[in-house]
Amino acid sequence: MKLAIIGGGPSAFYVASRIFQLLPAAKPSSPSLRIHLFDRLWAPHGLVRYGVAPDHPEVKNCTHKFDAAALDPRLRFFGNVNVGDPANPIPHAINLPLSSIFKNYTHILFSTGCTLPTLHPALPPSTYCIPALSLVHWYTQHPTNPPPPPLENVSHVSLIGNGNVSLDVARMLLTNPDVLSKYDVPQHVIDHLSRSNVKHVSIIGRRGPLEAAFTTKELREMINLPEASMIPLDLDSMVPVSKDSLTRQQSRVLQLLAKGSAKPYGTTSKTWSLDFLRSPVGLAPPSATSQAQLKLAHTKVDAKTSRAVPTGETSVFSTDLVTTSLGFRSPPSSLFSSEDLGHLRTISGRLVSSSGHVLQNAYASGWASTGAKGVLASTMIDAYAVADTILTDLMPKDEPVKTTPASPTREQGVADDDVAEIVMNPNPHPEDPPEEIKEALKEGMVTTYSDWKKVDEEEVRRGEVLGKERERMGWEEAREFLTKTKPRT
Repeated sequence: MKLAIIGGGPSAFYVASRIFQLLPAAKPSSPSLRIHLFDRLWAPHGLVRYGVAPDHPEVKNCTHKFDAAALDPRLRFFGNVNVGDPANPIPHAINLPLSSIFKNYTHILFSTGCTLPTLHPALPPSTYCIPALSLVHWYTQHPTNPPPPPLENVSHVSLIGNGNVSLDVARMLLTNPDVLSKYDVPQHVIDHLSRSNVKHVSIIGRRGPLEAAFTTKELREMINLPEASMIPLDLDSMVPVSKDSLTRQQSRVLQLLAKGSAKPYGTTSKTWSLDFLRSPVGLAPPSATSQAQLKLAHTKVDAKTSRAVPTGETSVFSTDLVTTSLGFRSPPSSLFSSEDLGHLRTISGRLVSSSGHVLQNAYASGWASTGAKGVLASTMIDAYAVADTILTDLMPKDEPVKTTPASPTREQGVADDDVAEIVMNPNPHPEDPPEEIKEALKEGMVTTYSDWKKVDEEEVRRGEVLGKERERMGWEEAREFLTKTKPRT
């Protein structure tokens, strides 16, 4: 098996790690195995580097496991590579057609995640309405290089959605930059946050506190913010009279909300609120004399379906900046993507065509397969299961799964009858990457894992000088640094 993994985030590394664990190199009976990881980002680890909140450094401990997998001589990492026809390519990355993957590998795994934010139909993106993903990518210095938010002119931010990403963004906006400066936050982000005029953050959710998507841990962190207090809630009007059927987490959330923030409301210069049972239906732009006007439908939770239904009442909310945090999806143009699902079509990790054909030697893992849900632990469990599936198909003990191999009729391998078909090379060169990668390596346009470890060490060193976790590099700076430290032949 020569496996091409498209994506270099947690799921990709967990799959590789699991395969190496189950097929030890030293075991004589282990089949010949090579794994090549391709990522459109120049640095590995995906959401661990570009999605985890900077003040959650403990979540990044999983990179030790990724390093261990990368040390296995059977794995190679190639960063700064756009594979196929991505919907939001990285401008400086080289392009590698899928046909080159098919020609050079026996198996393929898509671990491409969900890279697009889910948009709200009533809230089209504009200068005063931006996806939370843009904010996250800004303060993690993502290679897409989104512009900084106009925080100097903003006093009130409205976050649509109350999942963990919303609370991460709210915490970043309400925490003193001096506190954030010790974490993995780029210096230019700290400087920008120091000029922020944000005084209040509204976190708006269409359902009630019992259905909120945030975790207890994230809520507790918000409640314990040292310089911001929560506006008290009227919980009696939001929850059922009988609380006998509540889960442990729901009970704990209610207890925390009833207790309120550590700093009493009215004693802090900054505040935040959880605005439950509200759903946006329109947004009027700001004018020279007024803020943007966010129109909200009042809702209630249907007891039978737990869905939010409108009550018929509406209200208008004045705000400076609206940020939507409604989840993520894979690009609808992605190979094997289902627009209805928001991710790739799979059965037990095996890719499935739109007509229901299970594809031979083609798989997906992580959010690319399941949609944007769960935390790193659930990503690991899914990745291990997919790795087991790959090895079961490679070395079947029972009747193998019926799959559909055929010759691709287009560049991306999609037949005209919409039956997605892939034919991998049954006998590729065991070591070589595609020719495009070989050439790009000579030009310094593709990064290897050893390149990343040099950058990683240097970022940590620069951070120590500044008294922080690390100071990040962007692509151009990293490439210049690598050119100086490792002459290429």
